Amino acid sequence: MPRHSMNAITIHNSSGPGARSANKDWLRALQRTAQVETQPDRILPVMFDAIAAERGAAIAVIDERQSLSFEAFAARANRWSRWALAQNLRKGGVVALLMGNCADYAAIWLGLTRVGVIVALLNTNLAPSGLAHCLRAVGARRLIADDAFELVCESAAALLERELQTHLATRDEASIASMSGAPLTPQERRDVSIRDRALYIFTSGTTGLPKAAIVTHRRLLFWSLWFSGLADMGPQDRMYDCLPMYHSVGGVVAVFGPLLAGGSIVLRRRFSASNFWTDVESARCTLFQYIGELCRYLVNAPDCEAERSHTLRLAIGNGLRADVWTPFAERFRIPRILEFYAATESNFSLYNVEGEPGAIGRIPSFLASAQDIAIVRFDQRLEAPARDDAGRCVRCGADEVGEAIARINAQGGVFEGYASRGDSENKILRDVFEPGDAWMRSGDLMRKDARGFFYFADRIGDSFRWKGENVSSFEVAETLAACSGVREATVYGVAIPGYEGRAGMAALVVESGFDLAALRRHVAATLPAYARPLFVRLSETLEITETFKHKKQALLAAGFDPAKVDAELYFAVPGGPFIAVDAGLHDRILGGDFRL
Repeated sequence: MPRHSMNAITIHNSSGPGARSANKDWLRALQRTAQVETQPDRILPVMFDAIAAERGAAIAVIDERQSLSFEAFAARANRWSRWALAQNLRKGGVVALLMGNCADYAAIWLGLTRVGVIVALLNTNLAPSGLAHCLRAVGARRLIADDAFELVCESAAALLERELQTHLATRDEASIASMSGAPLTPQERRDVSIRDRALYIFTSGTTGLPKAAIVTHRRLLFWSLWFSGLADMGPQDRMYDCLPMYHSVGGVVAVFGPLLAGGSIVLRRRFSASNFWTDVESARCTLFQYIGELCRYLVNAPDCEAERSHTLRLAIGNGLRADVWTPFAERFRIPRILEFYAATESNFSLYNVEGEPGAIGRIPSFLASAQDIAIVRFDQRLEAPARDDAGRCVRCGADEVGEAIARINAQGGVFEGYASRGDSENKILRDVFEPGDAWMRSGDLMRKDARGFFYFADRIGDSFRWKGENVSSFEVAETLAACSGVREATVYGVAIPGYEGRAGMAALVVESGFDLAALRRHVAATLPAYARPLFVRLSETLEITETFKHKKQALLAAGFDPAKVDAELYFAVPGGPFIAVDAGLHDRILGGDFRL
């Protein structure tokens, strides 16, 4: 979210009712974040205390076990603050948190950060080695965890070079309950400002082991208040949140956006397509935090009565593909979709306030000086921005795909980086357009149209090269998903001996009676020859990550070898139909029997 000065911004209304509405959204977001820099000691926990005092007995958080009022939720956070003080945890010390979605998850880190402790939010799907890596990366010596993670915590602790104190939440419940839930006294408070670190949130980035992104108290406030303003959140709103709380969207934006506006949240441990609308309707939710693939699952789900009687006024999230946007909005009668682009470690974000299907946002003129974002030509071979003869990056033209980068500066492009200086430095691009300038690499390929709307093209590392052309796995998958009978699609490149680059392969989940010939006609009509998948596997399901992205590692490892693929496997004969791949055909392809 941009930093800004309200005094330096003038908003000029554009023509048309849509433009006027968008300007009101931007203005509201600017107003709600205007005091962040001027009141550096008013961190998110302090702001929540004030909201809790106002809202009192009003419901704040509903999880699968309980409902908590604002005053009860604040009391939980205060007890964890006093627990930290009783444990003599110093300001700047790190405590890791490993729990599933629940009210206590937010209360714990709210309370600990209130007294200056940094909380590292851990992925609940980590194996012991990955968990040990994350603990080591942030120097955590204490870990708060659900009882369900006791064994993985013990295994991870055995891999560390130092002692790890593990506190199991339910076993420590009595001692926490014995702490006072009253507001902290002046003697108990610590000097914590928006400049201090609050959280470490792990992100995989484009390569390598998880990286610990630094999240200061400043960013917590900007994230929460900015989203609250753009979505016009208020006391009447209730957010439905089934995204992992160890990520910035599911654990910060979706939680404290509504709470700081006096609204409430409904937390669920996981997404269920079959129960979603019944749950949303019965909980009387007005807001839904999505990730694009969730919307695809809902569009593909059977009809239910609750999908027509819900009270949602807005769906807010990221990754909603153009082919799903309109069917999702029309079938479920969603009055407004607010798509955005952001990354935990990023120094910029984009918002599609106008509701342009498929776009991830654009920068209004009054924020252009605060957010300097460029799309530069990308060298697929080097997996880095291309340089001209003078050693400078080259800006892309309208609708030309390149990597998005953002200038690092003190006005609107602060890059807080990672806990590791090396990881932070690897994210920075220097001497981009002039000597000495510094820009943050997004790791994402995008394009911008003539109207200024940005569109996501692909994640660097997910695209591949075939027949001398760059192929966007994202765009090909989007095209395949638009084919009749395709429910899910993911695309990747596979190596074929004797050929440069990687050939396209698609893993599809399809409806009964799916017509491969129709797929062949569809790709011929919609994709250039180099982008058409040579191989297709038809699977009953596709594995997904905790943020509903398709897992490709196993797919890549199996390739098009029928001995490794436990699914229907087909090859697009050049100039002919799809035919089933058996061991004999596999050997013929490897032997060069086909001109590919």
